[in-house]
Amino acid sequence: MGDHKNVEVPPFFVCPISLELMKDPVTLSTGITYDRESIEKWLYAKKNNTCPVTKQVLSDLDLTPNHTLRRLIQSWCTLNPLSGVERVSTPRIPISKSEILKLLKDLKYPNLQMKSLKRLKVIVLENETNKRSMEAVGAVDYLAHILSDQKNVTSSSPAAEDSDVEGFELVTPADEALGILYHMQLSQTGLQGLFAKTGDFVETLTSVMQRAANYESRTYAVMLLKSMFEATSQNMQVTSSLKPEFFMELVKILNDQISQKATIATLKLLINVCLWGRNKIRAAEAAAVPALIDLLLDSSDKRLSEMVLLALDLLCQCAEGRSELLKHGAGLAVVSKKIFRISQLASDRAVRILHSVAKFSGNTTVVTEMLHLGVAGKLCLVLQVDCGSKMKEKAMEILKMHARVWNNSSCIPSNLLISYPS
Repeated sequence: MGDHKNVEVPPFFVCPISLELMKDPVTLSTGITYDRESIEKWLYAKKNNTCPVTKQVLSDLDLTPNHTLRRLIQSWCTLNPLSGVERVSTPRIPISKSEILKLLKDLKYPNLQMKSLKRLKVIVLENETNKRSMEAVGAVDYLAHILSDQKNVTSSSPAAEDSDVEGFELVTPADEALGILYHMQLSQTGLQGLFAKTGDFVETLTSVMQRAANYESRTYAVMLLKSMFEATSQNMQVTSSLKPEFFMELVKILNDQISQKATIATLKLLINVCLWGRNKIRAAEAAAVPALIDLLLDSSDKRLSEMVLLALDLLCQCAEGRSELLKHGAGLAVVSKKIFRISQLASDRAVRILHSVAKFSGNTTVVTEMLHLGVAGKLCLVLQVDCGSKMKEKAMEILKMHARVWNNSSCIPSNLLISYPS
């Protein structure tokens, strides 16, 4: 409204959310009109299901274009050009569900598949309404079917020939379908439905990660998997049956460091699935621990470091994870170093990791190494500073556990000996 200082804007031209002149007014089932961009953000990006003005729960999320109001706004803009008011352009008519459905049906024909996929990609990136329309007409089923069909396609197969070259990378129908599926930003119900697709869709996305010729597709796959697992709390059966290849692909993404976005998504996914069944063991056997330690060594990012320590804490709850941590030359040292260097959460997780190692893998060699690396001294410091009581309890328990080896050691600084439990 700041651009229209010399003219009074009619209040019914103003969006109740943005308080700006509406460019594409649409009306909800409650009868309240908003600017399309603002209400789409409210409904879809912020995942609200109420009318912002009336607070009524919306059973129908359809947005009806208010052509009459738009024409009035355009006429008013035309009459006030000297007041700094620019004419509102006529918005593009949203694509209809029938048009989307026709493109989806064209996916069945090899000669039309790539053309239809590219058009669908443009549509899904245009606005939130298109995303919801695509989900409503069953686009997920069509796209998931392409991904499942492509799972066993080789570079010499006919389907592989129906591909485009963008830059120096071969873009396959599976790449395009995966990109569209990711950009659709599926609803909770849509994400949950992916677990129920014919065959194992988790296995399908794992195969996509194995075969993808570009980093973008691997990123989309892992981010879609993350969203799927976050969307359902009833995934015990699926989560408990994850295959070694799944964890191997996650570790490859961590090692390749494709992007910050991909790394964060992979860490979230790894933490989520390692809460269930024998997945801690499967992740450890896939070499997740050395990959996490290497990330921790290189990272200066607070959020990423906290997530790595959380993942390591989970993996060190099994013997295989602790063994991998101890095999890594920098394992104990970097975990100990992160105490008081990042955040309270990171420090707490680091102490928990050391506690798991000291309690369940604390043989003479390990305990001596912890002493020489300064771990015992750091634990004494934990007792002296203001930190969480649980963290202090863990540190005290470790120190008492190995007091026979560490007591009177010259490796513990003299100023910290006062805190050492007798």
